[in-house]
Amino acid sequence: MNFNNKVIWITGASSGIGKALVASLAKQKCQLIISSRRLTDLENVKNAQPNPENIACVPFDLADYNSMSPIVEIAIGSFGKIDILINNGGFSQRSLIIETDIAVDKKLMEVDYLGTVALSKALLPYFVRQKSGQFVTVTSLMGKFSSPYRSGYCGAKHALHGFFDALRLEHEKDGISVTLICPGFVNTDIARHALIGNGKQQNTQDTATEKGLPVDVFTERMLKAVYKNKFEVYIGKKEVLGVFLKRFFPKFLHWYTLRSVVR
Repeated sequence: MNFNNKVIWITGASSGIGKALVASLAKQKCQLIISSRRLTDLENVKNAQPNPENIACVPFDLADYNSMSPIVEIAIGSFGKIDILINNGGFSQRSLIIETDIAVDKKLMEVDYLGTVALSKALLPYFVRQKSGQFVTVTSLMGKFSSPYRSGYCGAKHALHGFFDALRLEHEKDGISVTLICPGFVNTDIARHALIGNGKQQNTQDTATEKGLPVDVFTERMLKAVYKNKFEVYIGKKEVLGVFLKRFFPKFLHWYTLRSVVR
């Protein structure tokens, strides 16, 4: 996996998968643009790397999806180009549909879907002019099949698949590629940061997430898929079988999920 001389922009870079991606890629001869909401958190990640001069911090909020064009200009100006955008920012949910305020569904769509789409659309004309570029979007296995307690999250992730499949079809002729990364359970703080029905954070870890893939193992597999320019990959443990079951045995997946679901 050689990303030498590439400029890679990573959103959601201050924690979890994003932070692990920064640590892995910072060992190579590439330049990184890292983004999340808080500059202090980004600077902490940057300064922990061996060559912080090769990392630029561009803080912004994905929820502010009407203001992406100036953010893209700042990012491009950091190192003069962008080769890969890794759409990793977002958050999850842990609440039953009947107990979830519609404001929570709205926030999930605004951040996980609209923010990611708006950022990608703002960068797209630059990739077209450059005649190259790769969009890497971290969705979820929940973008392929659903689970209780994650209705709004599943909806946003399903929507990302529809959008980026269309983008790939429209812009392959322009030298632009799309890689969709679908994690299963990865041992990060995503469950702690997940929203519950009233919009507050859950603030507790769940068993399935804690027993998920170590984040460095996930990151290594993800970067291999990015390097190989894969269309779509599923990374996890036995939960990845759900993609196969959803396609060929949907009733069995329904039955199995009802009996094994972990909040």
